[in-house]
Amino acid sequence: MNFAAGLYRVQAKSAGRIAAHSRKETLTGRLPEDADALLPAIAPVLDFAARSGPEPLAEAARARSRDAESTARTRLTAYWTGDGAPDDYLSRAILRPYAAVLRALRIEPGRRRAKGRCPSCGGAPWIAARREGSLTEGARRLLGCALCGGEWLFERILCPACFEEDPRRLPSFRDEKYPTVRIEACETCRRYVKSIDLSEDARPIPEVDDLVSIAMDLWAAGEDYGRIEPGLAGI
Repeated sequence: MNFAAGLYRVQAKSAGRIAAHSRKETLTGRLPEDADALLPAIAPVLDFAARSGPEPLAEAARARSRDAESTARTRLTAYWTGDGAPDDYLSRAILRPYAAVLRALRIEPGRRRAKGRCPSCGGAPWIAARREGSLTEGARRLLGCALCGGEWLFERILCPACFEEDPRRLPSFRDEKYPTVRIEACETCRRYVKSIDLSEDARPIPEVDDLVSIAMDLWAAGEDYGRIEPGLAGI
């Protein structure tokens, strides 16, 4: 929990530096062209992960901090363009301030976007939230982007990973210890997204409930389900 809170603070500061730069020079949304201004602003995110992250993550961050600048650029560009490892948690954390600023400024990012992905930046959903809708539509399901932090409306009975729509193949699992949380799984692709129910009580904070209920992710892994995108703890 402390690591996640600290990571958010460092990312917010990095986003502020990027936004300040954008008032002087226009960001393009194309990472290779924005890298000169971007890399100094986001370096503190990697430093924080190296100092304060869980040991496996901290070790990976320390190794990456020794990368030559050209290697650092290549890693981040590969993740940004979709040519790198999709589960590169460190690149996602490092690039989140940049993606968030692009979304806030409505700058088109140079990334591929597809169904089930964030319409703003093309990032994968790391969490879902059920929010109260109108009397005719019922609770709405919104997916939260792991990269830029945005939300978008998504069908309630549909897998965001493989688009299975048969309700019989889309089970959800609960634990009485975490009444607002459920695992929304898919039997077709064996992926899942963790969902936080805010339809009756809007006070829960998805980021907090996700961390508190990590035991549910461990259970899902034991049942051979994989999360579409890791949460803040990297799980």
